Amino acid sequence: MREERGPRPVETGPTKSPDFSLDKPTLRQVILLISSLISLSHSVKVFASKWKLIRDKLEELNSGLIAADNCDSDENPAISDLIRKVIETAAECRDLACRCVDLSFSGKLLMQSDLDVICAKFDRHAKKLSDIYTAGILSQGFAIVVSRPGLGACKDDMRFYVRDIVTRMKIGCSDLKRQALVNLLAAVTEDEKYVKLIIEIGEIVNLLVNFLGSPETELQEAALKVLHKISGFDSYKPVLVGNGVIAPLIRVLESGSEEGKNIATRCLMKFTENSGNAWSVSAHGGVTALLKICSNADSKAELISPACGVLSNLVGVEEIKRFMIEEGAISTFIRLARSKDEAVQINSIVFLQNIAYGDESVNKFLVKDGGIRALVRVLDPKSSSSTKTLKVAMRAIENLCFSSISYVNILMNYGFMDNLLYFLRNGEVSLQEVALKVAARLCGTSDEVKKAMGDGGFMPEFVKFLGAKSFEVREMAAEALSELVMIPKNRKRFSQDNRNVEMLLQMLDTEEGNSGNKRFLFSILNSLTGSSSGRRKIVNSGYMKNIEKLAEAEVYDAKKLVRKLSTNKFRSMLNGIWHS
Repeated sequence: MREERGPRPVETGPTKSPDFSLDKPTLRQVILLISSLISLSHSVKVFASKWKLIRDKLEELNSGLIAADNCDSDENPAISDLIRKVIETAAECRDLACRCVDLSFSGKLLMQSDLDVICAKFDRHAKKLSDIYTAGILSQGFAIVVSRPGLGACKDDMRFYVRDIVTRMKIGCSDLKRQALVNLLAAVTEDEKYVKLIIEIGEIVNLLVNFLGSPETELQEAALKVLHKISGFDSYKPVLVGNGVIAPLIRVLESGSEEGKNIATRCLMKFTENSGNAWSVSAHGGVTALLKICSNADSKAELISPACGVLSNLVGVEEIKRFMIEEGAISTFIRLARSKDEAVQINSIVFLQNIAYGDESVNKFLVKDGGIRALVRVLDPKSSSSTKTLKVAMRAIENLCFSSISYVNILMNYGFMDNLLYFLRNGEVSLQEVALKVAARLCGTSDEVKKAMGDGGFMPEFVKFLGAKSFEVREMAAEALSELVMIPKNRKRFSQDNRNVEMLLQMLDTEEGNSGNKRFLFSILNSLTGSSSGRRKIVNSGYMKNIEKLAEAEVYDAKKLVRKLSTNKFRSMLNGIWHS
């Protein structure tokens, strides 16, 4: 049988103590007495911090007494003795509260000392009640379930609700504890204010952490869900770490249920966003446990993906990175880069990029174990890689390989340029932009690459992007072309199409100011003057007056172009054009 009770009403102003006989008081009467004290404490305006501590203890004790009221406790001597002591302490507390309200105390120091004593007494009573439950002295009859306050409820009602949950987590049977955790998760999911209350009521965090070591899977998983929710708040992560959450999370990784492992890994991913927690994860065996998950053929993608994420967060610590390499992490993640699961594939590629970026010795391991080949295979148009995966793979190749000519040559041998050109032509818009950025960077690696890209058909694609709406895209295309036309063969190929030169000159008219794009356009035109056919096409285009105006306006690149065109052979031709 379950009975629902709403949040207790919050009274304002001093309240009269409940009138009942102390010969044989009931738990219900004591609960009323404690509730009246909580209300009275709100009327005290002095020693606010002291009274807040007392009020917290009163609420904790009251939650425990409410739970005890539902047990077969009327004739229990342990409860009877506790009731007597609580009433005595409550009477002392009421006297102190009234004196604080009336400001009738004799000295501040003496009153502060008395308040500390009262707080300690209520703390002992709460612990005694907890010990009675732990010892199994009380048997559970039925549970009064305090209903969760609605959205916009006052803090006191919310706090009372959380306090009731804390009591059930501490002294209830397994079913009550599980339900309490379910209710707590629902509360923090619906209203973030409950998360703050959990942090304020410090003991609840410790209870949640302790549940991670529970042999009961349901309790463990329920606690994990609440902790995962709290770990999403940056300001509260240090509180969880300070309460020792990392070690039990790793124990769950090692021996928990599949769902438990998954949630624990996601919690660790949030904690390791701060590199300061990396050593704590490593010290408790977390790196080994995570690598085991990733290398185990039986591990599910739902677990491998966040495990990759945690390890990626940890590679920034040099010693941990070296340990991963020694444990064979690179070969493991190269294998995972071929996964059919998008999240696993992406996270494994990101891991490889993070562990090798800027470290030549690790890059050598990557090449030796087939890492470059694996990344190029991800870009195979025949593969089932998603657009998101393709973007990640392109960026990884750019970051890991373009700084070394030898790695670029390996890429070319594996057919990387063919794959890149395919997506430059046929990819969706966002993928084309990434491919263009990578291609533009590739142009600057070596003259051999420039020649290969010219032969491979990249220039017509770059020309198409010169007409794009996006300024950034136009600028990348112009930059790439300015690199390729440095090669005589490419220059000749480009200038053979009259439309190419015409388009460049038209764009000089439309590009505003002295933009980067205009600079690259002039760079292309200056390169074209290296051949007589290129110079002739520029001079005969009808745009020379525009170029002259830019030169007269002290545009450096325009002046440079005019100087190159003003050779003996073309001077008379130019004079005729400029003065016509």
